[in-house]
Amino acid sequence: MLPSIISKLHYFRSHRSILLSKLQILLLYHTSPRSNPQFPHRVSLHPSRTQPTTSFPGNPSPTHFEKSIFETETVLETLNSYANDWKLALEFFNWVESECEFRHTAHTLNRIVDILGKFFEFEIAWELIERMRINGCCLPDHTTFRVLFNRYVSAHLIKEAIDAFVRSNDYNLRDEVSFSNLIDALCEYKHVIEAEELCFKKSWGDQYRDVLLCFNVENTKIYNMILRGWFKMEWWRKCREFWEEMDKRGVEKDLYSYSIYMDIQNKSGKPWKAVKLYKEMRKKGIELDVVAYNTVIRGIGISEGVDVAVRLYKEMAELGCSPNVVTFNTILKLLCENGRYREAHRVLDLMTRKGCPPNIVTYHCFFTCLEKPREILRYFDGMLDSGVRPRMDTYVMLMRKFGRWGFLRPVFILWDKMALHGLSPNECAYNALIDVLLQKGLVDMARKYDEEMFSKGLSPKPRAELQTKMADEGSGDG
Repeated sequence: MLPSIISKLHYFRSHRSILLSKLQILLLYHTSPRSNPQFPHRVSLHPSRTQPTTSFPGNPSPTHFEKSIFETETVLETLNSYANDWKLALEFFNWVESECEFRHTAHTLNRIVDILGKFFEFEIAWELIERMRINGCCLPDHTTFRVLFNRYVSAHLIKEAIDAFVRSNDYNLRDEVSFSNLIDALCEYKHVIEAEELCFKKSWGDQYRDVLLCFNVENTKIYNMILRGWFKMEWWRKCREFWEEMDKRGVEKDLYSYSIYMDIQNKSGKPWKAVKLYKEMRKKGIELDVVAYNTVIRGIGISEGVDVAVRLYKEMAELGCSPNVVTFNTILKLLCENGRYREAHRVLDLMTRKGCPPNIVTYHCFFTCLEKPREILRYFDGMLDSGVRPRMDTYVMLMRKFGRWGFLRPVFILWDKMALHGLSPNECAYNALIDVLLQKGLVDMARKYDEEMFSKGLSPKPRAELQTKMADEGSGDG
């Protein structure tokens, strides 16, 4: 555990107060005599001081320093570290409340609800929300229900999401904001047909009719959400039809409408049409923001070349629209896609000088296009040195890439770095590692990670190699 703590010291060197708080949590937990605890079969929702149910270290009398050091940001960071192990996350949530007298906020409540929803533990999430309300600790807010909508809809539990919207009335949160969040969740996770039915057809039965009729859906915001939903579905013909339908219904198109439709044209392979829309906006006198410019820069870069995109970037700056990190990432991605890595690296240096330090997406541009493992790992280390923290999908992308090339050692280097930075692997990371191991014929080692994955409640892919081996062992025992 010491390397993990040292790694966190390196990462949080510019955030000392957060660092000290998180180190306090980690040391208090991981130096407990009950290290590497075995979880009980059933995780208790309710913490108890007399008979602790969590496997976090019991400490009936924390010092004043220990009690006061736990700030909301610290607890959130720690919950993020346990995002792929809901039992451990919930135990920590209870432990820091009961043993360290931390008073949870809506932010920490929303984070644990999100983690529980990720693993379909919705019943526990609702019990926790109610417990927080009864205890007077914190009340759910619009973000709480937005999290629930997102988790329900991502699991294709549409009726449950609508029921959650109805239930939001118990907390005085059933209003236009919650309704918009529900529609947004449906469109985000490709349930646009259901979103249209809720908004325009009201075809969800008598029990929902009165609830849904009281909300105004004839506004640009709702139409933009549905347009973006068809975009997520990649139903390009439906996108065009809906765009035209907005005109027929007299819906005023705003900057966001144009930005979405320009993005649709880019993604549907018609970037020149995005440029045409850009010119149309200029004629109408619509003032472009940085988001719209970023979309046009991408479109013009694909259709007319990266040099033209750079000229548009300079024009944008001259017109007083300051570029952001997405602007630089867009140009950098175009350069990488054209193999112009030296220029891309100069853009990387320019970003910091312009007050737009690179983020993880910046480095993804390099990782996606580079083809030498050592070069990728060098950029990865440079990313860590700059203080940019990799996401789980960063590890998964690189592990799969190395696996396709037949390299096993870089995969384990990344796996170790993941643990070093306090990240708990998710099912995609496990599956990527297991796939590489099976590709190399390391069946026993693959089975070990497959079992570890299953023990955490993650879903392993069905694999013929592992099933055949287990079947052979079973027949051998007979």
